[in-house]
Amino acid sequence: MGWSESEKLVVVLEDGLNEPPHSWTVIPPQYTLSRHVEVLLATGSTILTVDTKESQDQLLQQGPFTKMAVSPNGKFLALFTTDGKLWVVSTDFQKNLSEFATKSQVPPQQLIWCGTDSVVLYWDKIVLMVGPFGDWIKYSYDDAIYLVPEIDGVRVISSDKCEFLQKVPNVTEEIFKIGSTAPAAMLFDALDHFEKRSPKADENIRSIRTELADAVDACTEAAGHEFSQYWQRNLLKAAAFGKAFLESYNADNFVNMCQTLRVLNSVRYYEIGIPITYTQYTRITPDVLIDRLINRHHHLLALRVCEFLKMRTDRVLIHWACAKIKKSTDDEETICRMIVEKLANKPGLSYAEIANTAYKVGQPKLATRLLDYEPRAADQVPLLMSMQEDELALIKAIESGDTDLVYLVMLHLKRKLPLPEFFRIINNKPMACNLFEVYCKQQDLKLLTDFYYQDDRRVESANITILESYEQKDLNERINKLKIALKWYQDDKEHAFEAKAIDENIRLLQTQAQFEKEMNQQLVGLPLNETVHKCITTNHPNKASKLKSDFKIPDKRFWWIKLKALVEMRDWDELDRLSKSKKSPIGYEVRPGLFIKIGDFKAAGQEALALKDIQLLSEIKSKCTNHIIAQELDAYIAQLSSR
Repeated sequence: MGWSESEKLVVVLEDGLNEPPHSWTVIPPQYTLSRHVEVLLATGSTILTVDTKESQDQLLQQGPFTKMAVSPNGKFLALFTTDGKLWVVSTDFQKNLSEFATKSQVPPQQLIWCGTDSVVLYWDKIVLMVGPFGDWIKYSYDDAIYLVPEIDGVRVISSDKCEFLQKVPNVTEEIFKIGSTAPAAMLFDALDHFEKRSPKADENIRSIRTELADAVDACTEAAGHEFSQYWQRNLLKAAAFGKAFLESYNADNFVNMCQTLRVLNSVRYYEIGIPITYTQYTRITPDVLIDRLINRHHHLLALRVCEFLKMRTDRVLIHWACAKIKKSTDDEETICRMIVEKLANKPGLSYAEIANTAYKVGQPKLATRLLDYEPRAADQVPLLMSMQEDELALIKAIESGDTDLVYLVMLHLKRKLPLPEFFRIINNKPMACNLFEVYCKQQDLKLLTDFYYQDDRRVESANITILESYEQKDLNERINKLKIALKWYQDDKEHAFEAKAIDENIRLLQTQAQFEKEMNQQLVGLPLNETVHKCITTNHPNKASKLKSDFKIPDKRFWWIKLKALVEMRDWDELDRLSKSKKSPIGYEVRPGLFIKIGDFKAAGQEALALKDIQLLSEIKSKCTNHIIAQELDAYIAQLSSR
């Protein structure tokens, strides 16, 4: 429960609680209808149920309640009253489950649940266990003890030992209960007769033939609940004996139980000291058990359990290596060699956590050496950055080929270092330089200019200045930028072409600015061809000719520009004068072909006749669909053939 919830509870209780509660307990959110934490407070003779929004009085009269406890499943609530009664109700207070008079008006030191079946009360040297139907049993202790509730029982801890108190599992009771005729009991008894070579073994098996599979399962489960290896072995032998008579029995449960018991017995060994039950093991899962082992530094056992259960051993080995670093007094080289040799046969194992541990305990050189073995750059690089190994982090990021990782390091370095130092680090690393240039071209051209300037890269600086010129709205600023680029290009003889192009661009901008004032048209920024085209379409042919002369536009290109402009203007007279002015540098398309394209076959034939081209006339006739025109075309062909 966070601070905000606590504060809300205080606000709710200001009007409902005028004195400290007699007792209180908490119901976890997974067991409440509201899915919020609920607090039960015993006040007066009743109980208040409080959550983050409201306080509800349960209107009870049996109080005051000096002790209370919620069952592990959150369904039941055990209460101890001032007149010595143990009262069990549902946590929603709708069901009264049982009452038990303890004849003691002194509240117990502890009131806890033993699983969900019974309640345990502890007074000085006396433990009272009360069942759901009023059954009870009392235990006496000479020394003070402490009770720890578990999901399936109670752990009794004294100064010299630890005991486990629980209700006998149902499957165990049906096997070992005196006079039991349950199938599992008959199977267990059959094994005893078989070992004594008694024919009654066969009688027992025959009597439970239809329930034999259930009996095998029950014996297997009962073995899991036993702490004694003697009884584990006997129950498993009974299960194995029974399944020998079954034709199609799935033995997975039996095999799994054998594996589980081997693990449980190994961790219960006194040198390990984890007396976990089968129920607890299935609830917490093997992963949590491994965590408990490694947290107690039982790395060898944890490793063997992982290998036995075919689980990954990475976390065990990593924890071992971290613990070795923290405790070892050897030099860094010895520790590194020891760890690497131990983990050498585990490809893909991450060294990042191990290296981080070395760094935190003040061994940065060891951390750096260990990171050389880290297979994942995504884990390696951030740790190097946190260790202030900036240049090494950049090198490793580049070696990984992960551009995102390279950008991560470079942006970190840019924020952290002065620009000259940052430029020095990336300067001799081509991939870093290329990625930095891509980033700056999109985000920060000024930074890229500084980068090129410090490295005396004039051509690249000129390229950037040209890009900056296009972003300028003021014409004079644009021209000034281009003049700077022109100077840098002129300093390099190998870039004479670029220098000439920039010089012409400057002259074009100046000419466009002059024409704009005279023509009242938007010209600045247009390409040369479009500028010529616009001069023609706005009836300024002299300016178009001046552009042709000043910028040495080839005749062929100029004619095409003029031709397209005149067609766009529908100025057929000017087109006709242009065609007759002098020999065309772009040539002419034969007119019959144009007439064919528009479907005027008669005119096409007349033009072909004028050209005296019999083959062309034949082609025109083959495409003509008009019979009258086709007869005229035949006449033209005959006329030319007779000559």
